[in-house]
Amino acid sequence: MPIFHECQRCTACCRWPGQVRLSETEVTRLAEFKQMSEFDFIQQFTRLTGDRLGLALMDKPNGECIFLEGEACAVQSVKPQQCRDFPNLWNFPGFEKICHALPRDVSPEEYREKIKRATGRDVN
Repeated sequence: MPIFHECQRCTACCRWPGQVRLSETEVTRLAEFKQMSEFDFIQQFTRLTGDRLGLALMDKPNGECIFLEGEACAVQSVKPQQCRDFPNLWNFPGFEKICHALPRDVSPEEYREKIKRATGRDVN
């Protein structure tokens, strides 16, 4: 029986350092949302990925996401796919110790539907 983790928007995942990779489409969408040019968005909010093959969101000096404002995501409606996919489609050992998502046993069909609703993507 699959487990679906229901995000509680606790922002714990936004508070640890990491690398949120951005696609070209996400850069465009985020720049439009912030009402700025893509060039300015890239200069202000992104950095090269560790492998130097793309862009990732910048972190604040304390490791938090650049878009974390208090207890909320400032770009929630247009947040990157990697953020939408957490914790169901990517996670790491022990994430449950930090993440407050509620685990639910669901049928395979319900899992696929919940993933589609949460992330906008189909999962086989």
